Amino acid sequence: MQKKPYISMPVIRRLPRYYRFLRHLDKRGVTRISSKELSEKMGFTASQVRQDFNCFGGYGQQGYGYGVHQLCEEIGSILGVDRAHKCILIGAGNLGKAIATHISYNFAGFDLIGIFDNSEQVVGQQIADLRVLPAAGIRRFCSENAPLMAILCVPDSAVKSVVELLYNIGIKSYWNFSHYDIALRYPDTIVENVHLNDSMMTLCYRVTENEKSS
Repeated sequence: MQKKPYISMPVIRRLPRYYRFLRHLDKRGVTRISSKELSEKMGFTASQVRQDFNCFGGYGQQGYGYGVHQLCEEIGSILGVDRAHKCILIGAGNLGKAIATHISYNFAGFDLIGIFDNSEQVVGQQIADLRVLPAAGIRRFCSENAPLMAILCVPDSAVKSVVELLYNIGIKSYWNFSHYDIALRYPDTIVENVHLNDSMMTLCYRVTENEKSS
């Protein structure tokens, strides 16, 4: 079997930007674009664009550039947004509601099939096309529906026990909005952490540095 080439995480993290931009071009009816044009619009160098795409086979033609629709579909396939992996969301507070609504109407790659909360005031509410279910039923629901990923929007005080339950059920992929380090406790998991405070502090630093230099 041919060994799969190693793709660095910085390249992977650039792919969603390429995908969003190419989708926008495709919807506008743009049929082709050169690496130079793409780099100028996205703030990369033309060399960086070509190197990134060469990691997956290239796709461009000398003298023609890249077919926008084809490249968009290829990157979407690489990212897996043309699939519908089943996922569940734990924690239907304000953040959880916003995430669930966004996924239901704007997200590709995952199919939200269940939302759970342990608050009697929240259970039974309708979010998008799903009714919030009691957290006590997570194990049975997962056994019957086999979700691949869990989205965690629970308080830090509860996340450890929630992850332990989900991991023991067999869920090993997480979109984690808590500060709990899942991968440290469970090294065989796939985790994408979203720390809103970290992002805000990074923005705060950049604003502060800009103020100092002005």
